[in-house]
Amino acid sequence: MSTQVLKTREEQLNYVGAALERAEELRRKKQHKEAVSLLVDALRYGIDKATIYYRLGNTYFDQDDLSRAEYAYTRALEIDSKHVNAMHNLAVVYKRQKKMSLYVKTYKKSQRLSLRRPRDARLSASQKRHLRWLSGKVLLWIVAGAGGIVLIVWLVTR
Repeated sequence: MSTQVLKTREEQLNYVGAALERAEELRRKKQHKEAVSLLVDALRYGIDKATIYYRLGNTYFDQDDLSRAEYAYTRALEIDSKHVNAMHNLAVVYKRQKKMSLYVKTYKKSQRLSLRRPRDARLSASQKRHLRWLSGKVLLWIVAGAGGIVLIVWLVTR
């Protein structure tokens, strides 16, 4: 993207976000060297490093460079030990490298982690409206129930 040093945090965040998007496009177009270069450049800002290393791992994996993919996924997990996708992909790398004991251990760990940290749900605007409406109804029932209990206690103690 650029070699200039970005001064403000906002500029850096924008740059890293754009670099992640562009690198993913390049990876899908099989332009791996450009994607790696872009991601390595984005690392210097120290923003979203776990995601950058994860994407580097994906790019190296696509090139069948398993040792670098292993390194990148391991670095992602050092930064964010609960990065489910990095954990899973590291297990796949171990399997491809025929490191079966590490594969089994890492795969099981990724499965346990995925149960504890399910993926973020992406909701449409209509789904969000429905959830707000539903939460309003639930809140109404809770308030009505609490009011009913207070009324019963008041009647009994009178």
